[in-house]
Amino acid sequence: MIVFDLSCSEGHRFEGWFGSSDDFASQCERGLVACPKCGSAAISKAPMAPAVGVKGNRTSTQSEPVEPKSEGSSAPVATAPIPPELEKAVKKLAEVQTKALKHSTWVGKDFAEKSRAMHYGETDTASIHGQATLDEAKDLADEGIAVSPLPFPVAPPEDLN
Repeated sequence: MIVFDLSCSEGHRFEGWFGSSDDFASQCERGLVACPKCGSAAISKAPMAPAVGVKGNRTSTQSEPVEPKSEGSSAPVATAPIPPELEKAVKKLAEVQTKALKHSTWVGKDFAEKSRAMHYGETDTASIHGQATLDEAKDLADEGIAVSPLPFPVAPPEDLN
């Protein structure tokens, strides 16, 4: 995994985790990366400092969380290890998503259209997952159609090894 500092066209900064630089580029091209604050899909990599490890014969003296220095940042950054409780919760969330997706059909960019068809009784109800823009998701919610973003990115089946 690689972590990028990202910035949207409105200047909001946030962090994104990707399998590789190519994975980041691919997800941006498919409209899968959006600003968590404003929903903008105009995302670029923000300048970031590399993570430089402490020499093996030295220990770090830093124990306080480090606050982002740029204006518009939305979350603090910590240098401490992830607490075991949080790691356990994230793993459990990933397991639940994996289990749910085993019984769900990938519909890609047809997600909004297929969700509407099921909601209005035009097709049989089924568990589906796919891609939707922020505007499409808002429109579905306004129509009373229950949809939810997935906590972890999902690659389309054709992109899997």
